[in-house]
Amino acid sequence: MHPDGFTVTNDLGELRRLVAAAREQGRKIGCVPTMGALHPGHMSLVEESKKRAGFHVLTIFVNPTQFAPTEDLAKYPRPIEKDLQMCRQAGVNVVYMPEITALYPEGYDTWVTVDVMSKVLEGEFRPTHFRGVTTIVLKLFNIVQPDVACFGAKDYQQQTIIRKMVRDLNVPVDVVVCPTIREPDGLAMSSRNVYLGETDRQTALCLSQALELARRRITVDGDSDIAAVQAAMRQRLDAQPGVQVDYAVIADADTLEILTAPRRKMVALIAARVGATRLIDNLVISG
Repeated sequence: MHPDGFTVTNDLGELRRLVAAAREQGRKIGCVPTMGALHPGHMSLVEESKKRAGFHVLTIFVNPTQFAPTEDLAKYPRPIEKDLQMCRQAGVNVVYMPEITALYPEGYDTWVTVDVMSKVLEGEFRPTHFRGVTTIVLKLFNIVQPDVACFGAKDYQQQTIIRKMVRDLNVPVDVVVCPTIREPDGLAMSSRNVYLGETDRQTALCLSQALELARRRITVDGDSDIAAVQAAMRQRLDAQPGVQVDYAVIADADTLEILTAPRRKMVALIAARVGATRLIDNLVISG
């Protein structure tokens, strides 16, 4: 353990010893699971963890099972030294960076699936993605055994599925969802934003603009024709050169059911390719 209380380890045994020692001191354990390439959005999760717990574990693991063969696993950004510096400055106690073979040993064949929610929206375009997400998150929960785990609202479907998994499997962890952190011009912070060139970076603003259009149509204009609002979102995105839309929908905020009429709590969700980079964004809307 480093003298300043900041530890970086890939050893499960060391991690568990540190967590056990913190528990013996009466400290709650907070966990922030990440794939690295950290940005202020991730640090906001650490800050929320610090409000709710006294010992903080951040995991960095680029999880291969949530990437399809055609996706960007090999080139996913891995600025480890920068990430560790951010963690140290934010007051993280332990950064856990396991090797792939430690979590997926030879012959690994056990999976966790939240069935219905994992098949819609992102699941239509990335069929095996959420199986990989829920499996690795449950494994990390079993390893760290946190009292609190913080996730960002930007990955809306992901955090909804994780919360359902925790409820369905009686996992004793409080899943806290933290607001999306945006750039001053509205672009949602994402590790994949580093792929965007200057032109694509400007083009990508159409995602947050289309979401805001939907919010305004429903909450300000009182538009109850959800199909028309979805069409307006899609039209805004399609009008932007260089954007290929996967979906632009309004869904129930809890079940992710695609809506045709307003609900008390809805979420507008978009996935689109901007140039070669696939981005997602969302905005919760009260009916």
